Amino acid sequence: MKKKAVILSSGGLDSTTAMAIAKNEGFELFSLSFFYGQRHSYELNAAKKVAEVLGVTKHLVINLDLDKIGGSALTDNIEVPKSRTLISMTGEIPITYVPARNTIFLSHALAWAEVIKSFDIFIGVNAIDFSGYPDCRPEYIAAFEQMANLATKAGIESKTRLKIRTPLLSMTKARIIKTGIKLGVDYSLTHSCYDPDHEGKACGLCDSCFLRIKGFEEAGLKDPAKYIGVL
Repeated sequence: MKKKAVILSSGGLDSTTAMAIAKNEGFELFSLSFFYGQRHSYELNAAKKVAEVLGVTKHLVINLDLDKIGGSALTDNIEVPKSRTLISMTGEIPITYVPARNTIFLSHALAWAEVIKSFDIFIGVNAIDFSGYPDCRPEYIAAFEQMANLATKAGIESKTRLKIRTPLLSMTKARIIKTGIKLGVDYSLTHSCYDPDHEGKACGLCDSCFLRIKGFEEAGLKDPAKYIGVL
């Protein structure tokens, strides 16, 4: 029997590549996405398509009301920053940071992993080409993994440790893209923009778009995403 893995999937470039890596490693895939009041909820359409193409056993979408908490440009009536420099991205925690988001998402993934008897949770966090989020750092992942093995029945009773797998953690965006291409990832299915238009076209100016565009340029590949104002 294949080992099972829960993969946090936003339908974006990173999480899709992480899912492809899990599939390549022989895991049976269980994809987990969230509608949490995000302004870029178009990403859920991408997550659904990715799940279908990569052949997941089950794609679960959980509804959360993080917009009631607010405090982020992704969940509140706050303007999404545009045209920021790479230095400013890495020098401060941006307003697009959603308070405790990865902790909330990983907690749900942990619960589902216990139910399906999975000891592997994949998350596409990255500590090199990223927007300065504190819950993308390796020390955070290590701390959550330790907590997961202390706080769960599976962690106490099983001889197998629960693992939070971060295959992209030390990769540049260009390397992530090249890795995905080798694994057959169709990046036209993915969505990265924080502030898309009503048709789902990417703005091309937010931090996430900037890092995606930069990654494809450095990889020497054409970005298949559709951008506003580009035919």
